[in-house]
Amino acid sequence: MADPAMRVTPYWELAFDADGDPAGRQRDRLLAGVTERKVRDLVVFAHGWNNDRSGATRLYDRFLAPVPRLAPAARIGYVGVLWPAMRFSDEPIPDFPRAVAAEAPRRPVLDKDTRHALLESFPGRAILVDQIARLLEQQPPEGAELEEFGRLVRLLVEVVAPGPQALFAADTVAEGVPQSEPAMLAGSSASACEEFARALAELDGSGARQGFRLPNPWEGAHELLRQATYYAMKRRAGTVGERGLGRVVGQLAKAAPGVRVHLVGHSFGARLVSFALRGLPEGVRTVKSVTLLQGAFSHYAFAARLPHDARAGGVLQGQQNRVDGPLVCCHSRHDSALGTMYPLASRMAGDSRSVAGLDMGRALGAKWGAMGYDGVQAVPGTRAYTLAEALRAKPPGSGCVNVDAAAVVRRGGPPAGAHSDILHEELARLVLAAGRIR
Repeated sequence: MADPAMRVTPYWELAFDADGDPAGRQRDRLLAGVTERKVRDLVVFAHGWNNDRSGATRLYDRFLAPVPRLAPAARIGYVGVLWPAMRFSDEPIPDFPRAVAAEAPRRPVLDKDTRHALLESFPGRAILVDQIARLLEQQPPEGAELEEFGRLVRLLVEVVAPGPQALFAADTVAEGVPQSEPAMLAGSSASACEEFARALAELDGSGARQGFRLPNPWEGAHELLRQATYYAMKRRAGTVGERGLGRVVGQLAKAAPGVRVHLVGHSFGARLVSFALRGLPEGVRTVKSVTLLQGAFSHYAFAARLPHDARAGGVLQGQQNRVDGPLVCCHSRHDSALGTMYPLASRMAGDSRSVAGLDMGRALGAKWGAMGYDGVQAVPGTRAYTLAEALRAKPPGSGCVNVDAAAVVRRGGPPAGAHSDILHEELARLVLAAGRIR
């Protein structure tokens, strides 16, 4: 199905709500269309924290545009997954026009576009958003106000019972119990704000080293809000992947059993496509490759055992075996969102270590690190390549494969760094190589 915004065809959109329910007409058009168009390889791409159709389709169009030229003889179809995520509009994204909101006053003030995105992403909580925005604007000096800010943030992102999303927040399980309550939402909000403020000062190259000024804890409060909303989106990505996309891929396997499916995800979209493996019906072997671009979830998600806790394992342990091909994880040391902020935000309640500059942040990363920063960890047999090596040698035919993409994924300013710097032909070539698409 052609789309005027896309340079590749046939292209289908597949939208899901926050509970993982698909738009029925879109799903039905996809299931019928792949057979009508004689598609052999279907590339399914899930975005990260874009929150509208236009942002996601721009990403898909730019990333996929080289594919027809790179594989001219292949019968390829394309699916753009749309799911209700959000991003803070003060984050610059490489290769995309700078948002108007990005020119607004810097944190901690909450810009109007981000405020609107919060209202869209957390419907029915306008009063909470107003209270949060007011505190960020006023920046009262009392520590009690930071604790109140944290309380409001927790109320904003908490799951309203009896919704299903609480089941999908965890990346690891200990003795069968999901570990999903990060310290930033369970402990002292004032301390969390101070930690985030120090980390931001380091990333900015400012803070205490400029005139020995102490970092502003309200800048850390702004980051606490950002990370808390990302935690909610992380939970939502798991829900949409397992309850939504995984089931649709199973339906596609019935409707068009000869179609080879290739899942691609960026940031939380990488988490979404990974959880889709857990949602596949028994016996479905049509997923021929998975490519994770700067995946924003635990580097231990596929591990059977955690190095620091033999009783615990990854929530997706063994799911890489549902892929009839490789699971390729691209990572970059230039990704500040995952190298510094993600470990701070992901540290679980009960872990007493705090951050004192980036060295401690990286130490936390060894335990609470992300796929997109240092790749799949603690999975025996995982192969490792540079991007150039992977493109030259072609990825293995199965198992987990780490690809250091820092040679191209390297641009972007604080606080996210190169997290969204994925519009490179080399990465599109890697998707084709992983799927043996010719």
